Amino acid sequence: MWGALLGAAASAQTVDELIAKSVEARGGLEKMKTVQSLRLTGTLTLGPGLEAPATLELKRPRNIRMEVTIQGSTGVQAYDGQTGWGITPTGSRNPEPMPPDAVKEMENEADIDGPLVDYKAKGHQVELLGKEKVEGSDTWKLKVTRKNGDVEHIFLDAEAFLPIRSESRRTVRGSEVEIESTIGDYKEVGGLLFPHSIQSGAKGGHGRQTITIEKIEVNPAIDDSRFKMPAPPPELPKEN
Repeated sequence: MWGALLGAAASAQTVDELIAKSVEARGGLEKMKTVQSLRLTGTLTLGPGLEAPATLELKRPRNIRMEVTIQGSTGVQAYDGQTGWGITPTGSRNPEPMPPDAVKEMENEADIDGPLVDYKAKGHQVELLGKEKVEGSDTWKLKVTRKNGDVEHIFLDAEAFLPIRSESRRTVRGSEVEIESTIGDYKEVGGLLFPHSIQSGAKGGHGRQTITIEKIEVNPAIDDSRFKMPAPPPELPKEN
């Protein structure tokens, strides 16, 4: 019994040490907490020859808005801490509530610091699963169980302590799919390191989407209304 307790304490200490090193590598907790909002602009590559301008806005405590423009039409996905909603690039163009699975995903994405920072206060659990090779690099593999039950594996580079891969499960068109994201091209902006390239797709699959970040604004002024679901436009009177 005592051995198990001591082992658990040692494991927790190792997890906390790794997370502390990762936070420090990104620029430090004090600097991270000065960030109240972010705006990232870049390009989403959906496939050969298919690129779309994209913008991501984040604001504390848990606000997020993503816009992608495809062939002149802009789609929106947003979450204001309670309600998730979206506007499809085609169709009625009216804002519509998101299904629960999508809201849950947006809630996760809205964490401006990421799940490792203050994970205990957020109600998450983090386990160290050991070392694992990722594209030739040694990494520390962490299992993050969020307060809402979602599980994500985060791989920290064993030398730089920066996240270079994540794995999570998402519901896509009613089916659960394991999504693998490769994270890289870290650059300093405002004293903090941010990844400028994220490549995502189904684990083991060939179709990949790449987000290339071209500009990051730290603490831009973003009105709260950007994240709230707008009222649908009034219906036009019917002709007799």
